[in-house]
Amino acid sequence: MVSVFVWGAHAQQRATEISRKNSWIKAGVNVGLPIADLADQSSFALGADVKGQLMSTPNWGLGITSGYTHYFPKEGYENFGSIPVGIFGRYYPARQGFFAGTDVGYSFQTGSDLNGNGGMYVRPQVGYHNRLWNIFGFYNGIFRKDTNGANLQYVGIGTTFNIMFD
Repeated sequence: MVSVFVWGAHAQQRATEISRKNSWIKAGVNVGLPIADLADQSSFALGADVKGQLMSTPNWGLGITSGYTHYFPKEGYENFGSIPVGIFGRYYPARQGFFAGTDVGYSFQTGSDLNGNGGMYVRPQVGYHNRLWNIFGFYNGIFRKDTNGANLQYVGIGTTFNIMFD
């Protein structure tokens, strides 16, 4: 029983060690084109992202994410934005090349009472990565209750730069 406890403690210590080989911050920008109901109110979206990523295996990255997206209004509508808070997972088949993943969480809305509240969000993405940066295409959907189906949806492209620890 003691050996199981020691082995478990040793494995846990190794899994939580953060180094430049398995962990980094991703900071970036994205631009999007509103679709569905959002296209009636906004002409485009511009955002900033920050993510903390831990490579749980050589091919899987897991982490937390947040940022800010500003929706530029069409005439007669107000400026507003959203602040997502979530988790993400990414699959990297190779050290450099294609990747796929998704962010999920809750997105808080800012700036306008007319556009409703925040809601659950999902952002699937596919792209290209190397050691220092990522470029990707994505769909972003914020699904809100009590807004008569007026969800916030857009498609876009983004890039992030990897800031290594150490």
